[in-house]
Amino acid sequence: MSDLADLVSELSQKAQTLAPADRARLAELLLDSIHQGASYEVESAWDEELQRRIEEVDRGVANLVSVEAAFAQVRRAIQ
Repeated sequence: MSDLADLVSELSQKAQTLAPADRARLAELLLDSIHQGASYEVESAWDEELQRRIEEVDRGVANLVSVEAAFAQVRRAIQ
């Protein structure tokens, strides 16, 4: 086994000795650490997309539909 695999195995075994609430908190912390970089990239991409859409509306080139029409279109698509 590699040093990294040994470390993962050791940490996993130690984590199993924690109380359930502490294991849950550890899991949350680990997942947050994974998603931190991705969240920034996703938020940045959404910011750019929102800005692009706002500019399209401002220029009058966006095809706007009412919420009722949008929901009707979704209902037709899922039936």
